[in-house]
Amino acid sequence: MFDGNVNEKVIKTDIETESVDSCLDTYETVIGLEVHIELATKTKIFCSCDTSFGGAVNSHTCPVCTGMPGALPVLNKKVVEYAIALGCATNCEINKHCRFDRKNYFYPDNPQNYQISQLYAPICVNGNLVIETEDGEKTIGIHEMHMEEDAGKLIHDEQENMSYVDYNRSGVPLIEVVSEPDMRNAKEVIAYLEKLKMICQYLEISDCKLQEGSMRVDVNLSVRKCGSKRYGTRTEMKNLNSFRAITNAIENEAKRQIRLLENGEEVILETRRWDDIKMESYSMRSKEEAKDYRYFPEPDLVELALEDSLIDNIKEAQPEFADEKRERYIKDFELPEYDAKLLTESKIIAEYFEEVAALCGNPKKASNWFIGEVFRLLKDEQMEPEDIKFTPKYLADIINVVSEGKINLGNAKAVFEEVFRSNVEPLEYMKKHGLMMVSDTGAIEAAVNEVLAECANVVEDYYGGKDRAFGYLVGQVMKKMRGKGDPGKVNEILREKLER
Repeated sequence: MFDGNVNEKVIKTDIETESVDSCLDTYETVIGLEVHIELATKTKIFCSCDTSFGGAVNSHTCPVCTGMPGALPVLNKKVVEYAIALGCATNCEINKHCRFDRKNYFYPDNPQNYQISQLYAPICVNGNLVIETEDGEKTIGIHEMHMEEDAGKLIHDEQENMSYVDYNRSGVPLIEVVSEPDMRNAKEVIAYLEKLKMICQYLEISDCKLQEGSMRVDVNLSVRKCGSKRYGTRTEMKNLNSFRAITNAIENEAKRQIRLLENGEEVILETRRWDDIKMESYSMRSKEEAKDYRYFPEPDLVELALEDSLIDNIKEAQPEFADEKRERYIKDFELPEYDAKLLTESKIIAEYFEEVAALCGNPKKASNWFIGEVFRLLKDEQMEPEDIKFTPKYLADIINVVSEGKINLGNAKAVFEEVFRSNVEPLEYMKKHGLMMVSDTGAIEAAVNEVLAECANVVEDYYGGKDRAFGYLVGQVMKKMRGKGDPGKVNEILREKLER
């Protein structure tokens, strides 16, 4: 543990916010991202320790991941396969000969005082992602992807003014995705991150949960006068862990840099920390360059020589991604583009939807239930798609009995809530709670006779040519039967009675 007291200073300038806002249109923001993605391997990158999230402090550790003298790393093959898979999915060139390097720096959460990473020969280079923007499609370049080990986690105790280190995360495998500086605003950044996150989830190489740190974002940002080809001095904001914080940090930092330039001051090449509660950024330290880390080839790991057959097999095993699913849903299922987009944002949701659609034989009705009810309940219960427990057949059964007129829509939705929460068998539940439609002619006739007797004035209105009167009478019969009367039978019997 160490004394966590750090001097921080908020940079303030004289120009007012209103003046900065008036200058925004004359500046262009230039943004590049470094995205750290924790991989969903069972063990760490260089040892056999467990990678699961949330274990007791320092319980997932060994001599290798705590940097003990003489402990040697052994590369996890699955990390290489995951990196190749992501490289193929983002149109990267795969370096068949790549190696690891030592990145030397001294910090309490880095037990070896160096990090095993890749600088000189990363595994993937020269890729791209196509995103949707307000002006149409835009291609964002990917400079490189490299494999590396994660550091530990600092736990700060403000009351004791101390910081403690948990090494459970030390050695967890990462892929760092370094983009080109091709993004110009926060919306483009979020679109890029959402696309990258979706690809990782479809590949099942990471859950990319920002709140758990399995996806962390460093934003490199500079501003320049519109039309200028020369980059401005950039700053880096590290480890942003929500899309809201990323958006706020980008917008705030762009204004801060413009404010400095408009005051005739210089932007300093530095690393900054964003405080999303105070909505301010703080200077942490001057920005390091590669030379500051004294990189050199990792002596304890040999160079990788990737065989063509390994790369080809990984390419062939690539899943159908969201964009491809979306096109298929529109073409084969005749779904609106809006529905198709929502249903494919999560691979888990897409798989559930396809199974329900196949079982009920009606993709459009299945889509309506997912967009209307499944998404609503996920939001209400604050659940992620991977938390879904209900059996797809149960939702298909509900859709079918609604289509057959055996239960009204309101009752069906109530039944599905029970299915969603407890995965109860819906048909048995409906019977047990008396929710199925009543088709018994005698019961319906009795209810119709009671309504006709009680609503003589409305019957007179019906005979007087008022069309709404019939609908009112139907509603009264259904009310008397507590919504369980078969609507077709109710309409038929009521009309017969009136015509007599």
